[in-house]
Formats: sequence, C-alpha cells, structure tokens
Amino acid sequence: MARPLVADIDLDALRHNYTLARGLASGSRALAVIKANAYGHGAVACALALEALPPGVRPPAFAVACLEEAEVLRDAGVRSPVVLLEGIFEAKELDRVEALGLWLAVHSEWQVQALLAYRPQRPIPVWLKIDSGMHRLGFPPERAADVWARLGAAPDRVADRLLMSHFATADAVDPSDCRKQLDCMRHLAAALGAPVCLANSPATLAWPQAHGDWVRPGVMLYGSDPLACPNEASRRLEPVMTLRSEIIALRELAPGEPVGYGGRWHAPRPSRIAVVACGYGDGYDRHAADGTPILIAGRRAALAGKVSMDMLTVDVTDIPEADIGSEAVLWGRSRYGAVLSVDEVARHCDTISYTLLTGILPRVPRRYVGPVDPVTAA
Repeated sequence: MARPLVADIDLDALRHNYTLARGLASGSRALAVIKANAYGHGAVACALALEALPPGVRPPAFAVACLEEAEVLRDAGVRSPVVLLEGIFEAKELDRVEALGLWLAVHSEWQVQALLAYRPQRPIPVWLKIDSGMHRLGFPPERAADVWARLGAAPDRVADRLLMSHFATADAVDPSDCRKQLDCMRHLAAALGAPVCLANSPATLAWPQAHGDWVRPGVMLYGSDPLACPNEASRRLEPVMTLRSEIIALRELAPGEPVGYGGRWHAPRPSRIAVVACGYGDGYDRHAADGTPILIAGRRAALAGKVSMDMLTVDVTDIPEADIGSEAVLWGRSRYGAVLSVDEVARHCDTISYTLLTGILPRVPRRYVGPVDPVTAA
C-alpha cells in the first residue's frame, strides 16, 4: 500500500476561480498566471484544464516567470500565448522566445537593446514593465515615454505593445500606496495611448478601477484569498489543492507527557495523539505552531508538537471516532464537506499561502480531478 499523503487538485475549482476573475473584470482580458508550476498545482494540468474552457471563456494567454517554464508548457501541447513575466535573462534566449511564439516582458535597458538588435522572422509582442512604486523591476515612469517610442519605432521587431506594472499593497487595508501607483499608471497610459495590465489577484478582487485592458489573476486561481480583509468576491473562491493524508498511529498520553522533538507540547490532560503521514520532507511547514488546525475525519483538531520530516502529531482527544486510516486534511476540502483554508494554516505558520502551496515537494503525488484526463504534474 502506498503512503497515504496526496495533493488532490480540483481542476473544476480552478476553472471556477478563473471564471470568477474573468467575471469581476468583464471588460478586461484575464492573463492566467501559472508560474512556479502553477503555484505548486502542476502547470501543465492547470493550463490544459483552462485551455479546455469554451472559446471566448478560456484564457487568452498564460504567464510564467522564465523560458524554462514556457518550454514545459509548449512541450505538453499548450498552444495559447505565454508571457515571460521576467523577460529574458540573456540575449541568446530570444531565439527560443521566437521559436516558441512567446510574448516578452521587458524591464531593463539591456533587454530593450537586445530586442532591438535582434532580427525575428515575426515581430514579438512586448509588455513594457514600469516601476510605479514597488521598486523591484521596471523602468521609472519618467523613462517610459522614451522606451515606448523606441519600441514603437521598430515594427519589424516589436509587435503589439502594452504597459504593465505591479502593485505592492493591493491586499492591504490602507489603500493610499496602491492609489498612488494606480494614479501614476493611469496618467502614463493616457499620455501614451497605451493599453495596460495592472491588476494582480488582490486588485482583481478589490480594485475594479485598476482592471484596465488586462488583469493578472495568480494565487486567487488556486483558491487562496490574498486580501487582508476578505470581501464578497474573495469569499467565493474555492480551494483547488487538498493536501490529504491519514492517521497511521495513535498514542494515549498521561497529563504532562511530551510529544515530538524538544518536547514542545505537553499533554494538559489525559490525551489521545494521532500520528499523520505528512512532514516537512513533504513541504509542510516545520514552523507550524501548536494549535495549527487540521481536519481529522472532517472535524477540526490541532497540531501538537513540532512537525517532523515525515510525520506530524495531532491532538484528537475530542474526536473519539479518529482511528488508524482516518482522513487527515492539512488544508483543503474534506470528504466530509468541511473546508480548511490554506490561508488559515499559513497564519499559524507565520507565513503566506504562496509558500505553502509552492513548497509541496515532488514526492507528494498530485492527483487530478476535473475536466481533463489525469495528468502527472510537471
């Protein structure tokens, strides 16, 4: 019998979340972000599931971080346009960009120079990245007009152009910094007569004034709520990944007995402890605190003691039906109907859902359910 830990990937939930993003920004095109192996969910399976949507509904393009991620999609038969969000890392990659029919973000002067020196058979669509306030990648706004004009003066090399930027605080309660970035990009787009792509997941959910020509839903596609204060739209997100295992052992402890490395947790009463097959060697966060929620047979229980490499321990004293083989859901949807948000688990680990979802390691099988045949994750 195989180890019981699996990551169930609900592709219908993925399609629901994408459709939600598209509906929230009905006047915009929706770029589906599937970088980092679709945030740990399997980029090939997720792309194929979204490409299987009807014409007019399916994503007009996907976004990845780098050429290697794009090559995986093309090798699997994904034909939709793919945007390289970080662009090229060296000039010689332009040959592969052209061969694979990719769209290219440019954020640095050397990338512009490399592109303008290149002689493609067909012009390459370019997304010009502007640093509107995050101060990570992009040209300063005062340089945008010059770079925009240089790209536009090379129609044999550059096809459609678009302005893009990234919000640093669209998920925050205080809207002031996000509003400054939005105002900057609005003025720039108006001055240049340029289409824009600004809205990441939180802005797609909560900033309709930022939707522009394209929105860029990322983590929301996978059912994680990126907002500091959930709203009506974010509450409609459905979890895509369920990290599911089973109880493999049970222990009865007297009051005061410790559990796990370092004896961090001590039984406050006569306690029943379940051992679950999942640990940091699978990507579950070792920093999870005592009390981190886990669903046992559909009921909420609490982590008791430090996470080990292959196992973790759970206080099931108040769940008498818990037994060897009982379902343990680390996050996602239980077979009993209960849902445990990955965002709630992340808060107990003093991290964010992105790190949990992308951190699930290859030894955890992905099991796909939904609109396409089961696929092994790339």
